[in-house]
Amino acid sequence: MLIGVVGDSGSGKTTISAAIAQRLGVARVTAICLDDYHKYDRAARSRLDITALAPECNRLDLMAEHLAALQRGETVIKPVYDHTNGTFGPDERGLLGLSTAALRSTFDLTVYLDPDERLRAHWKCLRDCAKRGYTPDEVMRHLARRQPDAEQYVRPQRAWADIVVSYAPGPAGLADAPLELRLEERSAERSVARPAELVDAVVASAWHLTQRRGSS
Repeated sequence: MLIGVVGDSGSGKTTISAAIAQRLGVARVTAICLDDYHKYDRAARSRLDITALAPECNRLDLMAEHLAALQRGETVIKPVYDHTNGTFGPDERGLLGLSTAALRSTFDLTVYLDPDERLRAHWKCLRDCAKRGYTPDEVMRHLARRQPDAEQYVRPQRAWADIVVSYAPGPAGLADAPLELRLEERSAERSVARPAELVDAVVASAWHLTQRRGSS
């Protein structure tokens, strides 16, 4: 079974995916990151003046091909993108996930993460400064640079999600849990039945993260 988790940069995709894996059993779950399907490395994107959010900057056709193969129980050899230096590493076995019909058709359940923009900026700053070597000013410049593409390419995917997860700051503010949570289960425009086990894992994980997402 395949779950598609999408959302803007810093919206919590990795965090909720890890929580879902814990609910389902980590031995049963493999996570595949769309960033690995970038068409250009960081230096090339800078030269071309293109952001990683643009569909033409990603190998969406290859990802759709790989997801369909995994759905058939086949092995794939996928690319690997290294965020520490913005280049590609050796292939291995193993933000735009709903932007094409071919991708949407492969998922058994689709989830869109839509946190309050203040929270998303806070989370992205924490992550990019701690794990990717950016300064807070650089993160804010990147957010501003990517905003038009986020509006055009990322946020319209909300309409295709079976479940929309929205977080907002709680009484303690941006830096500390608990957070406020809104779950919106949508009438799927797709004909795929939603597996109850996957729905339960997403809902339980979303609630769990309201108690721990904050400064950590």
